[in-house]
Amino acid sequence: MLPDDDLSRSLTVADPDDPGTTYVSLVGNTYALLVTGEQTDGRYCLIDMRVPDGGGPPPHRHDFEEMFTLLEGEIEFTFRGQKHTVRAGSTINVPANAPHHFRNVSGAPARMLCMCTPAGQDEYFLRIGDVVEGKDAPPPRLTDEELAERRRRAAELASTYRSEFL
Repeated sequence: MLPDDDLSRSLTVADPDDPGTTYVSLVGNTYALLVTGEQTDGRYCLIDMRVPDGGGPPPHRHDFEEMFTLLEGEIEFTFRGQKHTVRAGSTINVPANAPHHFRNVSGAPARMLCMCTPAGQDEYFLRIGDVVEGKDAPPPRLTDEELAERRRRAAELASTYRSEFL
């Protein structure tokens, strides 16, 4: 038997151009939090990632699944030490606990959707990044001390969000 419909949960319509969308600047990228764990009862989150040329996170791993659908451009994913070039229209799934990272080395901006299941990455990004005005807002100009603080905070909170940097 299926449980009854949970009427306390509502339909979510995610629009990256909605003025209520939260944008986070992190490692030179701009992430729009389209669907949060709060909206899905922790089941997953959906993040619209705008990755400029040269952008991408450092090598890491985490105990949750991560799926990317490339909407625009090209991204180089390194998965368990092997590089894979992914182009617009492709979807990849990174299994839980696998070492990986991505980098935009294409010379042009890229954009992809990232779904993490279960949720939590959305909260982590909010805690370690900087909220910005919108998808085209420039990243904040941080001093060396501020950059060091962001790195320290990311490393300190990684285990709380079931992640580790390699």
